[in-house]
Amino acid sequence: MRIVVCTIVHHPADARIYHRQIRALLDAGHEVRYIAPVSPQNIGAERTWPSLHLTPVPRASGRRRTGAILAARSALAEHAADADLMLIHDPELLLALPPRRRRPPVIWDVHEDTAAALGTKPWLPRPLRPPAAVAVHTAERMAERYVHLILAEHGYVERFARPHPVVPNTTYVPDVPPPPGEGRRVVYVGHLSPDRGTAEMIELARLLRSHGVTVELIGPADARARAQIEPAQTAGLLRWYGFVPNDKAMPMLDGALAGLSLLHDEPNFRHSMPTKVVEYMAVVTTPLPAAAELARGHECGFVVPFGDPVSAADAVLELDRDFSLRAKMGHRGHEAAYSSLGWPSDARAFVAQLESWAKEK
Repeated sequence: MRIVVCTIVHHPADARIYHRQIRALLDAGHEVRYIAPVSPQNIGAERTWPSLHLTPVPRASGRRRTGAILAARSALAEHAADADLMLIHDPELLLALPPRRRRPPVIWDVHEDTAAALGTKPWLPRPLRPPAAVAVHTAERMAERYVHLILAEHGYVERFARPHPVVPNTTYVPDVPPPPGEGRRVVYVGHLSPDRGTAEMIELARLLRSHGVTVELIGPADARARAQIEPAQTAGLLRWYGFVPNDKAMPMLDGALAGLSLLHDEPNFRHSMPTKVVEYMAVVTTPLPAAAELARGHECGFVVPFGDPVSAADAVLELDRDFSLRAKMGHRGHEAAYSSLGWPSDARAFVAQLESWAKEK
């Protein structure tokens, strides 16, 4: 099976797109044409796989989207005739698809509640956000009439009129958990933005510094987050590593006291399980429903109020003082992730679903 995978919004080494879905397709013996804002520097050694072919396109950012959409449209048209499937990852790409009679079956992987996320986009003027959200909802309902949909969260189901398969944001879980370390640090992995708690994590770093505990941030930051993080790093409050590929970022968690997920109470987050919560195990998280249920239900983390770095600091210091507690939380978290939140079983279902749709061609 030949699959064209395309994104113009996400980092080309995005964990869900590249390290999970594309890897699952390649492992199953399929051939992938990856159209993305890609360069050899941000893909890594896997680009040498003979069945993975790369097509670079510009990245869509802020209001600068037209050039990326047009480049993607050209690339998708070029490769449509030889493909058995097209898998797109951005709503913008619905505007870039070849005509229906000239393309194979198309799958849109719905990563987020796009309409809700518009409320946190600084590049979109505030008066335009409500009509833009209405337009997005309309586009979603129209899209499900013409393309297949995969949903990243069960909470997205109610947005659509028809049933669609859910491929959750699970992750690779090691057979044996790493032993609890003596490193006095807490770690955040993922995209950094104010709504994901950058200000709270900076204040947390300030509160923990006198206790000898370090805050480490791993991931790309938007312009607003950079304006917060860079002065804090210069002042020695925290360490920020920038973007690190998923396969290299995960080992950086080993030995930490806990992972951080201090996301705000935004509509786009309320129905989602932050992948980082599954990757951390143990976690200090805000009370978003899925994350809080996981942390409390499996006793593998602390749930702290929104916008309360003092409570987050108290939780971190409790873990710092009690080796036995963090060992038990880490063990329980690994057990929960290994038993029900591992990607390999979801990968098999994902590949089987795509193979089924490819037969429609």
